[in-house]
Amino acid sequence: MKQILLLLAIGLALWVKPVSAQAPAPTLSGAAHQAVISAQVEAFQADDFVRAFSYASPTIRDLFRTPENFAAMVKRGYPMVWRTHDLHYLEARSIAGALWQKVLVTDAKGERFLLDYRMIRIGGRWRIDAVQMLTLPDVAA
Repeated sequence: MKQILLLLAIGLALWVKPVSAQAPAPTLSGAAHQAVISAQVEAFQADDFVRAFSYASPTIRDLFRTPENFAAMVKRGYPMVWRTHDLHYLEARSIAGALWQKVLVTDAKGERFLLDYRMIRIGGRWRIDAVQMLTLPDVAA
């Protein structure tokens, strides 16, 4: 179990890598990057991990090497993404030249999670380069 947690921690550390100060700021207009997130979630819903893996950046693909390894990580570390009941796109913003998209996810049990997707453009296409779990703020009714 400790080895799995260590691998997840290393994987997350590698996902959130520094960005060059010379990187151009991504455009926040349009929903092309959101379509990639949605497509990956749809692939997870269908247990099509080959297709889900195709939306990952080369860095992520190099880290996990196979769709099966990627699937195992998602099932263990991000079950709410693997079995999403609902998702809503919140703010997208540019941070240090990278595009970050906040997403509110509700899992099959009705529990809500706030995720932050780091998106990069490769060959004119958006790819998912990292996913961070954020603390969901308490909201009084």
